[in-house]
Amino acid sequence: MPAYWIAHVTVTDPSRYTGYQSLAPQAFAKFHAKFLARGRSSDALEGPIYQRHVLIEFPDLESARACYASPEYQAAKAERAGAAEVMITITEGL
Repeated sequence: MPAYWIAHVTVTDPSRYTGYQSLAPQAFAKFHAKFLARGRSSDALEGPIYQRHVLIEFPDLESARACYASPEYQAAKAERAGAAEVMITITEGL
């Protein structure tokens, strides 16, 4: 059963955020992630407003969790620290 990362992101320091952008794809490739949405155009109907919204599909919940915990993603996350406001949820698909 597929699983998904739902991420909401507001970049606060674009030059520092490039470190995350250069490292994160390695983690996503390793865990067979497929980007379904990565857009800026959106309507925030409830809750906080973020600049970007990302929907990433993984083969299963275990892969989604393993990707987040992986050394590759944690290195990317460390590069992102202080450069963006982020909310990420992992959820099981139907």
